[in-house]
Amino acid sequence: MGISSSLNAGVMGLSVNATKLATISENIANSATPGYKRVDTEFNSMVLQSGAGTFTAGGVRATTQRFVTEDGPLQSTGNSTDISVSGAGFLPVTNLNGLSAAPGARDLLLVTTGSFRPDESGNLRTSSGQFLMGWPIDGDGNVIRAARDSAAGLQPINVRTTQLSSTPTTNIDLGVNLPATSAQPGAQSASFEAPIEYFDNLGRSQVLTVSFSPTIPGGGNPNEWTVEVYDGASNTPTTPLGSFTVAFSDTLPDPGTITSVTNASPPSASDPIYDPATGLVTVPGSSAVAGLARGPITLNIGLTDGTSKITQIAADFSPIGITKNGASVGNLTDVEIGPDGILEAVFDNGFRQPIFQVPVADVPNADGLAAADGQAYRVSQNSGSVFFYDAGTGPVGTTAGFALEGSSTDIAAELTDLIETQRAYSSNARIIQTVDEVLEETANLKR
Repeated sequence: MGISSSLNAGVMGLSVNATKLATISENIANSATPGYKRVDTEFNSMVLQSGAGTFTAGGVRATTQRFVTEDGPLQSTGNSTDISVSGAGFLPVTNLNGLSAAPGARDLLLVTTGSFRPDESGNLRTSSGQFLMGWPIDGDGNVIRAARDSAAGLQPINVRTTQLSSTPTTNIDLGVNLPATSAQPGAQSASFEAPIEYFDNLGRSQVLTVSFSPTIPGGGNPNEWTVEVYDGASNTPTTPLGSFTVAFSDTLPDPGTITSVTNASPPSASDPIYDPATGLVTVPGSSAVAGLARGPITLNIGLTDGTSKITQIAADFSPIGITKNGASVGNLTDVEIGPDGILEAVFDNGFRQPIFQVPVADVPNADGLAAADGQAYRVSQNSGSVFFYDAGTGPVGTTAGFALEGSSTDIAAELTDLIETQRAYSSNARIIQTVDEVLEETANLKR
């Protein structure tokens, strides 16, 4: 029994060291594979019950473990959609079958890094067929997400729908200084204009002109101005849409700032209307003015608390603080991801539009994930359920563009293990050879 168990122990030793050699081979072969997580083989003794005065060799068993939680180094690249997780967590992807499946039936795979490129349909995918998924973002910048413990709300990211983009102008900050000398008794009649470019609903460039006229030459009050708004896109571009009156302070503590704004009385449908609670003047859009193809535009002139954007001091007319939102029609040039997982489309007109939020997935036991092809993993019973976080929150790391995670293989350590495994394999082979010689001697006893 002892001799037979010795032979079995030697055979098992050869088997487990062959397993160890296989894992070392895989690690070395994938030493340059982005996102690869090394595999290790652990040996466990197998003990058999022995009788009094005897011993039966039990042998050894091998178990393999993939260390998914070991991070490889981040390596800089020149592609904005080379995406990695800096820290713990995984990017959600799906396969080709999941691309056309219903939202709740898509295969969910998890990767720590991926070199994504748009395919012929505009889907961001890797060369191994993994499609990046995220929560879509609507035109108002709101993330359309479902439950965080389910992948049902995730969609394959497609950039084809954003090849062309324009954003209408909805707000203009009207930072202007009006010359105080023009609004004093005895001043000559004068008016000042501030033409402002805006973009309509179709991305066309239009001009909104704001005209300022002091009321003194017409018999009005000092430090008071009439403001008229013209839109060059209307059917009557030389006729003002409407007007309102602005009065300024000439005393401490806030000289030169707005003290009051008076709307037209009674206002017409096209008159700009000032809201004292927000400091915004709303200029009506196409529903009130014929010929326009835009919505309402708000002019931010400021509050009457000494912080107004329009001022009146003894200086030249200066429209130096005018800014606006919106953008003309632009062509998609790039897609970039921020550390918060927000994927933005970048256009050649300088406009950036958020289109998707890529969440970062987490599981209770990442080393328990089931490995799949292409450095991907599946949720398993050992890993626990998945939960999707915003990048950089909770236990997960941030997302990094222009970066790929390198392999976690340590070549020096693997080569050292290779030498040890070779010696161990040779030693177990020697056991079998020795047992064979002993059995031969035993058989020769009958001669």
